[in-house]
Amino acid sequence: MTRTKLHLATCAAAALFAVGSQAASAAEPVQFKIPAQSMQTALTLFAKQSGMQVLFPYDQVSGLAAKTVNGKMTPEAALTRLIAGSGLKVTLSNSNVVALSMGGHSSRNRAVEVASLGVTALPFAMQAAGAVPAAGALPQAAAEDPANSTIVVTGSRGLARTVEDSPTPIDVIKADDLAKTGKPGLLSALNTLVPSFNVPARAGGGTSTVISTGGLRGLNPDQTLILVNGKRRHKTSLINAVSSLYNGSVPVDLDMIPTSAVDHIEVLRDGAAAQYGSDAIAGVINIILKDDNHGGSASFSAGQNMDRSDGEIFQADASVGTKLGEAGFADFFISAKKQMMSNRARAIGECTAVGDSDCLYLPVNGEIDPREATADRMVTKNYGNFPAEAITVGYNAGYELGAVELYSFGTFGQRDSQLDYTFRRPSAAESLPEVYPNGFRPRRNIKEQDFEFEVGVKGQMAGWDWDLSSGYGKNRSRQIGSLTINSSLGPTSPTEFYIGSLISSEWKTTFDITRGYDVGSGNLQVSAGLQHRRETYEVVAGDEASSALGTYSYVNAAGVTVTPETGGQAANGFTDEDAGKMARNNLGAYVDVAYDPNEKITIGGAVRFEHFDDASGDTLIAKLNGRYAPTPWLSLRGAVSTGFRAPGLAQQIYATTTGQFRVLEGIEDPVRLQIKTLPVNSAAAIALGAQPLTPEKSTNFSAGFVLTPFRNFTLSVDAYQIKVKDRIAITSTLTGDAVSAILVENGLSPYISAQYYTNAIDTRTRGVDVVATYRHNIGSFAKMDWSVGYNYNKNIITRISDNPPELAALGEDYVLFDRVSQANLTKNLPKTKFYIGNLLSIGDFSLNTRVVRYGEVATLQNQTSRDRYFGAKWLTDAELTWKVNDTLGISIGANNLFNVYPDENGIASAANGSGFYPTTIPYGFTGGYYYGRLTISY
Repeated sequence: MTRTKLHLATCAAAALFAVGSQAASAAEPVQFKIPAQSMQTALTLFAKQSGMQVLFPYDQVSGLAAKTVNGKMTPEAALTRLIAGSGLKVTLSNSNVVALSMGGHSSRNRAVEVASLGVTALPFAMQAAGAVPAAGALPQAAAEDPANSTIVVTGSRGLARTVEDSPTPIDVIKADDLAKTGKPGLLSALNTLVPSFNVPARAGGGTSTVISTGGLRGLNPDQTLILVNGKRRHKTSLINAVSSLYNGSVPVDLDMIPTSAVDHIEVLRDGAAAQYGSDAIAGVINIILKDDNHGGSASFSAGQNMDRSDGEIFQADASVGTKLGEAGFADFFISAKKQMMSNRARAIGECTAVGDSDCLYLPVNGEIDPREATADRMVTKNYGNFPAEAITVGYNAGYELGAVELYSFGTFGQRDSQLDYTFRRPSAAESLPEVYPNGFRPRRNIKEQDFEFEVGVKGQMAGWDWDLSSGYGKNRSRQIGSLTINSSLGPTSPTEFYIGSLISSEWKTTFDITRGYDVGSGNLQVSAGLQHRRETYEVVAGDEASSALGTYSYVNAAGVTVTPETGGQAANGFTDEDAGKMARNNLGAYVDVAYDPNEKITIGGAVRFEHFDDASGDTLIAKLNGRYAPTPWLSLRGAVSTGFRAPGLAQQIYATTTGQFRVLEGIEDPVRLQIKTLPVNSAAAIALGAQPLTPEKSTNFSAGFVLTPFRNFTLSVDAYQIKVKDRIAITSTLTGDAVSAILVENGLSPYISAQYYTNAIDTRTRGVDVVATYRHNIGSFAKMDWSVGYNYNKNIITRISDNPPELAALGEDYVLFDRVSQANLTKNLPKTKFYIGNLLSIGDFSLNTRVVRYGEVATLQNQTSRDRYFGAKWLTDAELTWKVNDTLGISIGANNLFNVYPDENGIASAANGSGFYPTTIPYGFTGGYYYGRLTISY
C-alpha cells in the first residue's frame, strides 16, 4: 500500500468522526475483535462492535480482504486499519452512519449494503453519485440478514465470527423464527427448524412423558450441552427411566426457559467437549437472551387439534426492556402455558358373552354383569398429550461500572403435569370392589420448580479480556399419586400418596480469559479458563404406604382368591432404601487457540483436562478445526475431536418402580409390567451383574463446505462421524422367575421386573447435514426468504458387552441389551429429515410455509413377527400474519395443516383400544393443530 492511499483513508476516516456533536460518542474507545477475513463480514462485525451503521457497495467489496483489528481503540482508528489498502474510502457520514465507496468509482445505481449494529443488512440503490441518505432517511428494513452475515459467539472463544466464517457448522435461529413455527415451546420449535434435531411425541412412559427432551444428530439429549448466554445450564431432576427413546438420559429441560426471553439460539453441530466440557459430544445449543434497554413485546396464542377438538393450548408471552441508570439495561420476561389433554384411543367392543375379552366386569352368577350395558367403553383416556400448566419468568441485566461490566441473568419456572395411567378394570385384582367397584385410572401429578441464577463481572487487564462468573441451578420435582391405591394393604389403603421427590442442583464458578495478538498480517486469539462445578442429586422417600409390600388377598366375584400387586398403582413411591443423596466436584481447565493468518484461513485447537472426585476420574480431550476459503464464494472446513460425558448422578442412584406395557414371548397382547430401576450400587443390581458406571468417550470427525456463489444465497454441506465408546444405556427389562427370586432375596416385591444402567455398548453415528438459504425480491412489491434443510443420520451398534456372569448364570433367555433396546437406538428415529421453508412478505402481510418430510421409523420386538414399520410422511405448516400497525400483529396458522397421521399398523391393544400409532414419532399422533396469535410491540 502506498503512503498516498493510506493518507487518503486516514483523512477520510478522520473527517467522518469530526462531523457534528451527535457523532461525538464515536470518539470513545471501543473494544474491537475482528480477524482478517472478507471485507463484507468484517464490516458487519465492525458495525456491531462500534454500534454504528456502515453503508458500502456490496458488489464492489466482494473479494476484498480486511485487515485484523484487535484491541481497544476509537472507531476512527479501527475503521482506518480495517480498510487500509483496500481502495475503500469514507465518502459521507451523518451522526452514527458511515458511508464507504471505492476510490475512483461512481456509486450511481450500485447495490449498497447497510451493516447496522452488525446484524441488519438493508440493500438499496443509491440515487446519485456519492450521495448517501442521512440516518433518518434510511429505508425501512425489507428483509432480515442473510444467514451468512449473522454473528455468532458459540464455538469460537473470544472472537465473534459470522456463520459463513465459522470453522464449524452453526445454525442461528432468531426469536421471530421460533414464533412463526406456532410451536408451544423452545424444544418443539427446534424440532421443526434444525434438520438434525429430533423430538419424539413421547420418549416413553412414566416421567419420560413430562421431560421436554430432544436429541441432536441421533444421540441422546444429555450428549448435547445446553448453554444460556454462554454459561452451562443445569439438568432436570427427572430421568428417562422407562422409555423407548433416549432411555436413561438426564437432559436439560429447555421448556423451563421462557420463550419470551430468547433473542436467538445458536446450534453448534459439532463435538465441542474440549471447549465447553462434559456432555458436548453431539454439539452445543447456546440460548442468547434479549438485552434491550427499551421497548418490549407481548403475545397470546390459542389453538386446538382438528380431530376431536381437543388438546387445546393457551400460551402468553411478554418481555420488556429498560435502562438501568445511564450505563445499564435490564430485560424481564414471562411465559405461561396451559395444555389440555388429547386422546386418540377408541372405544372397546361390547361385552356380548361371558368370558369375552371386552367384558369389564366379572360375571355375576354366571351371567354378564348388568353394569356392562352402561359402562363407558372408552376405557383409555391417555393416548395423546397429557395436561400441563407452566409459568416461567426470567431476567437479563448488565451494568458498566467504570472499567468493568457487571451482569446477571436468571430464570424461575413452575410446572404441574398430570400423568393418567392405564385403566384398571373392575375385574382386575387391584380394583378392590369396596374401593373401586367400577375400576380406576390412577394418576401421577408432578409438581416441578426450576431456577437458575448467574452473576458475573468482566473487564480487561494488561491486554487480556477476563470474565469471572458463578451460577447456581436447581430442579425439584415433587410427585403425588391420586385416584390410586396400594391394594396389597386392603380396603383401608390410602387412595392418595406422596410418592417422593427428586432434586438436582449444580453450582459452577468459571473464570475465562482471552487475548488477541497480531501475528504477521493475521490474528492469533489465545483463550484459557478454569471451572469448578459441584453437582448434587437427591432421592427423597415417599409415604411408606405407597411402596409397602402388603399381604392382603380376597375372593373376587368369580369366587377366585386373588392377591393384588404390591405398591401404589402408578404411585409406587421411593422407599427408604431408594432414598439417598450423592454429590461430586469437578475441576476443568482448558486452552483454546485460534489463528487467522489471513482472510482465507482459520486454524483452531483446544485442549481440556477434567477431574472428577468420584469414579469418573480424570479425562484429557482435544479438538482441532480449520477453515480454508480458496475463493470468496467457497470455503472448506473440518474438525476432529475427542470428547466425553461423565455419568449423570441420577444414573447412579436413581431408583423407582413404574408400570409400562411390554411384549413378552408367547403372549398375544402387551403385558403391563411393574419395572424397577435399580441403582447400580444396590445389592439387587449387583446380584444381576451391575458394575460402577464410567464416562462415555467419543471421537468426532466432520468435514464440509460453504458456498456463497451469489448474493443472499448460502449452501452448507457437512458430513460427520461420531463414535461413542462405553455408552451408558439401560439394560433390557429383566423379568421372570429367576429375576424375581433375586429381587425377593434383596427385600423387593416378587411382582416387579428389573433394569439398571450400564456401560453396555459402543455406537457409531454417520450422517450429513445440508442447509441452504436464499432471499430475493419479486418485482418491487414482495420478497421471499427460502430455507432448505436435510439430514441423513444412521446409528449402528458396534459392540455389546457380554452378559455379566451373574446374568449369564440365569440362563440363555436373559440378555443385557435385547433386540428391542437395540432398535430403540438405531431404528426408532427417522433416518432422514427434509424441510423446505418459505417466508413471503407483501406489504403488511406475510405468509410463512414449511413442508417437512420425516423418514421411515420402525418398532422392533424380540419376536420378529411383531415388528412394525411406519412409512415416511410429509407434513405442512402454514402461518399468515397481518401487521395491522407498528404495534399490533395478528396471525393464524396450522401445524400439520392436512391432518397427517402415522401409518396405522402399530401393535394395537384390543383390551384398551389404543396402540394404533407409534407414540415416539417426531410429528406426533394427534393430527392437525390450528391456532391464532395476537402480538403487541411497544
